[in-house]
Amino acid sequence: MICTDCPRYCNVDRNLTKGYCQSPSEFRVARAALHFWEEPCISSVNGSGTVFFSGCNLRCVYCQNYEISHENKGKEISDSQLIDIFENLVEQGAHNINLVNPTHYARRLVNVLEKWDSPVPIVYNSSAYESVDTLKMLDGLVDIYLPDLKYIRNDKALRYSKAENYFEVASKAILEMRRQVKDSFDSNLMKSGLIVRHLILPQNTNSSIEILNWLNENLPDTYVSLMAQYVPCGDLSSYDEINRKITKREYDKVVNHAVSLGMNRIFIQEQSSADTKYIPAFDFTGII
Repeated sequence: MICTDCPRYCNVDRNLTKGYCQSPSEFRVARAALHFWEEPCISSVNGSGTVFFSGCNLRCVYCQNYEISHENKGKEISDSQLIDIFENLVEQGAHNINLVNPTHYARRLVNVLEKWDSPVPIVYNSSAYESVDTLKMLDGLVDIYLPDLKYIRNDKALRYSKAENYFEVASKAILEMRRQVKDSFDSNLMKSGLIVRHLILPQNTNSSIEILNWLNENLPDTYVSLMAQYVPCGDLSSYDEINRKITKREYDKVVNHAVSLGMNRIFIQEQSSADTKYIPAFDFTGII
């Protein structure tokens, strides 16, 4: 499998060696369970059926899922085992199947999703560091896109994620996601659509404001989730500026700017969400 799934374009044979994401060609999964801390229209009452894939094509220095994104903790499973996991989550009452960090397995997921007729929406939950060509392969197979929009400034993207072209790539990817799906709800539960997430980082509120300006100009009717849950993880000894939680003043500054723009499709978080107790245990729960 010569890998061109993501914008890193490593062009390695993942059966023989590993590229930037440090992942083999086989799926590696660290957890599959109901998750109750996504946006309310995703988790709702029964929970979102989250499947956490190991490895990552972005590997942010502060990643809250450091154990799986950097250390690649996980178990290798086959296509049929992944479908069994999906079906088990549906049996538990999951409102959707939520593919967390799936980018480096996107082309393989196309084969699985073409074979498996899901009775619930499929959520593609990613960093948005995506190839548009790969996303086009997912057209009609994904119901809900849940991308991050992490950075707008190249220097920040390079420093924290070694992806200087992040915004150029992610903005195009999110526009492609918007093209594919329309927002649709059954009561308060999202059945299809797009929610763009933005994790506010310490000392980065001006960047957050620039991101809101871009979203308001280019995707004015799109739901945006402003996340206050940042918790320093990993080794941040060389990144003092982000080696703390955000303050209430920082979060309020960003939220107030969204309000001033007239953005009325905004999810906000309590600052109590910035707690490691909300980071899932990657203990192979639900891996069949």
